[in-house]
Amino acid sequence: MFHHTTQIRVRYAETDKMGYLYYGNYATYYEVGRAEAMRTLGFTYQEMEEKKGILMPVVSLQMRFVRPAHYDDLLTVHTFLKKLPEKFMTFAVEIFNEEKKLVNGGSVKLCFLDAQSNQTVSAPDFLITPLLKYFQ
Repeated sequence: MFHHTTQIRVRYAETDKMGYLYYGNYATYYEVGRAEAMRTLGFTYQEMEEKKGILMPVVSLQMRFVRPAHYDDLLTVHTFLKKLPEKFMTFAVEIFNEEKKLVNGGSVKLCFLDAQSNQTVSAPDFLITPLLKYFQ
């Protein structure tokens, strides 16, 4: 299993009238976790798109809201790949507050798209190769 951790501090502009992290911003936090996880594998989304011609659109997003996060909370985003990607790549995500209590959890499923043909393709070797060591 592949696991990556990153931290995000809740900014004032990300909160709602009640002072809670606005629910729509969790999707952005999921993306930050994914992007940073990919970076640790040796490439960025931008490199995938511009140099490799592979896009990764979101196919589905599921979340559960356990407890609120507030302005200035330091959140820890855990991003997991529980299996090697094939046609799809599904990231599990758990977000914890500073007290190590679960705030939010869910998953996001993406597919691989050839930028030229706009057709789905299998997970590219440049992604599979660095992931193999986590699944042996």
